[in-house]
Amino acid sequence: MVKMRGFLLGLGGGAVGAALVVLVLVLVFNFGETKETVVQTPSQLPATYAPSSQGFTPEQIYKTLSGGVVMVQSDFGNAGTNIFGQQQSGQALGTGFVVSKDGYILTNAHVVQDQGQKATSVTVVFNKGGSKTQQVKGQIMGIDSTSDVAVIKVDPAGVDLQPLPLGDSSKVQVGENVVAIGNPLGYDFSITSGIVSATGRSLQGPSGRPIPNGIQTDAAINPGNSGGPLIDSTGHVIGINEQIASQSGGNQGLGFAVPINTAIRSLGQLKNGGTVKYAWLGVAGVTLTPQIAQQAGTTQQSGALVEQVLPNSPAAKAGLKAGTKTVTVQGQSVKVGGDIIVKIDGQDVATYDDLIAYLGTKSPGDQVTLTVLRGTQTQTLTATLATRPANL
Repeated sequence: MVKMRGFLLGLGGGAVGAALVVLVLVLVFNFGETKETVVQTPSQLPATYAPSSQGFTPEQIYKTLSGGVVMVQSDFGNAGTNIFGQQQSGQALGTGFVVSKDGYILTNAHVVQDQGQKATSVTVVFNKGGSKTQQVKGQIMGIDSTSDVAVIKVDPAGVDLQPLPLGDSSKVQVGENVVAIGNPLGYDFSITSGIVSATGRSLQGPSGRPIPNGIQTDAAINPGNSGGPLIDSTGHVIGINEQIASQSGGNQGLGFAVPINTAIRSLGQLKNGGTVKYAWLGVAGVTLTPQIAQQAGTTQQSGALVEQVLPNSPAAKAGLKAGTKTVTVQGQSVKVGGDIIVKIDGQDVATYDDLIAYLGTKSPGDQVTLTVLRGTQTQTLTATLATRPANL
């Protein structure tokens, strides 16, 4: 199966049999080793060519970096039964890219996991130029469904590993040139080009939780591109291609990537302990809009409105107050009367997504300072973030 997650479509997918089925689905780690893994970080691209004032061309990027992009073939030993009651095996096809010389590869979680079922085996295919490829066995070292990131490891012996330099997704600018390299619809090692269409998009991960700071691009993304790199004109990976918005199931110029900073964070935690731990404040809320503000009786027009504070959470211990009255705004029920978070650590919070995105950069145990509007009074509260419970 060519695998990519659906976005804005309300469609899910599972592993399927041997036939190639294109669905409306848009489309990590330590064997006890003690040596340090060196990940390629922002630096001068080790290119054969010198960039122009506009950066490297797609041709230059492909010739230099495509050797570090791989095809990921996942096999699922049990994909249910067919209409005749016969047991089926399932397969998924996606993309990944090398991040270190000792064999670590980043991809999407949904490439190696289907509805909670981890692939029974993974084959990694390297592009050796022309029609030549090299297939090696990969091992899934860790999966982070929250951020849709997974790490695979291959034995570096006998493989020419070419790590891709990793960029800084916090510096991505709308309008900058990008390319995507992957295996769309099974057409292996293809490149497409475009621009960054938007930043700060809230994506939905396989776990159902939001992935903040997503990158939108009009570079053609199709099923099979999942897990592949989105590369800027300096030759650095700024995101992992993850999903599309489509009415037809194919590319419509609306592709989305998990920011590479999020992937790097998952990479480090998966490598050290196998599980990614997220900082947790313990509130539920909505973006304060002028319509909600009118119903809430406040002159404040933006911020994160706190609807619920969970018991014994960092938010509760810090003294945050939840909403007390339910109102209906544009057909939606909203609890008003609670605190409105307008800043966190001095940074403006205009939307609830701003709050979630900032918390995504923190770790359990970190302290944050919250500036909140309570009624007509501004207060400053300090919260010590905890580890998000597994059931939340």
